[in-house]
Amino acid sequence: MGQIKVQKNLAGIKGLCAIEPAVHGDSRGYFMETYSQRDMEKAGIDISFVQDNQSMSTKGVLRGLHFQKNYPQTKLVRVINGSVFDVAVDLRSGSETYGKWHGIELSAENRLQFLIPKGFAHGFLVLSDTAEFCYKCDDFYHANDEGGMAWNDPKIGIVWPCVIGKYQGTASAEGYRLESGENLNLSDKDQKWLGIKETFKFK
Repeated sequence: MGQIKVQKNLAGIKGLCAIEPAVHGDSRGYFMETYSQRDMEKAGIDISFVQDNQSMSTKGVLRGLHFQKNYPQTKLVRVINGSVFDVAVDLRSGSETYGKWHGIELSAENRLQFLIPKGFAHGFLVLSDTAEFCYKCDDFYHANDEGGMAWNDPKIGIVWPCVIGKYQGTASAEGYRLESGENLNLSDKDQKWLGIKETFKFK
């Protein structure tokens, strides 16, 4: 069993990986290993994960862009129901790709996983009616250590699919909606983050 296909350094950003697990199917359904430390190590990825998280969100919900400042986390993310557009932004101050972003659609159908190293801001937009989102972390959640940045900062220029609206100088969701008519739905906190110029940098 096992075996994974790994695309490394997506969009030229060191450390970002897309991982496709092997799916074994027949007339009854399918089976796959969603994580194998052995297969990851064979692919040159040596990470010890310590916490699994899961969330459910409805269409138009945008969560992010988030990170932990003093206890940064490597994340391995996937979707088990529905579809999301998942984004990582490089905030490593010494990186040649500082400020560069990459996005990937994760869905229950494509079963892709997105590996996001320490030093990135992370967020996702729900494209389906509902989506269940799962991720592994290599450090625990630490209260009061959360940082974030504006999801719509034009200096970054993330192209969120299906989103209509014009930047008004803040991270507010006001004036934004999906092409299908739903309003963009962000938490109060996520509408107050600042742009990359004012954002925390990882050493």
